Amino acid sequence: MAVTMQQTQLHPALAKDCIFVEELDVCKVLLMNDKQYPWLILVPDRPDLKDFDDIKNVDIPHVHSEMKKAAEVLRTLFKPTKINVASLGNMVPQLHIHVIARFNNDPAWPNPIWGHNLPIPYDQDMLGELLIKLKDGFGL
Repeated sequence: MAVTMQQTQLHPALAKDCIFVEELDVCKVLLMNDKQYPWLILVPDRPDLKDFDDIKNVDIPHVHSEMKKAAEVLRTLFKPTKINVASLGNMVPQLHIHVIARFNNDPAWPNPIWGHNLPIPYDQDMLGELLIKLKDGFGL
């Protein structure tokens, strides 16, 4: 399902690999469709952002607060060993921020998850339950 954003078209790779969760003040919250890792992606709904320094000063506190909230939601729901936060953008140039719950027994631990193994999509029942929990966690 392709996701479009109010001001900004979502990069096709994000639209293909993610499931829309919710809109926050500045960012769209997406869930990576890979049940191996609880993995949120925040995409600031602003045009032409590639890197953090492209974010306007007025939006910086909101983006930081939304990153923190995403980490808190994952920590509360999953009790991970570690929360990883990253913004690479080498393959997807649109600014997006990965917030990933990691566990010392996950398939890639302790290495980065990128390129470790193929994603395993959520089944519909698991996905439906998770989306409800995520929306509740964000207070939406």
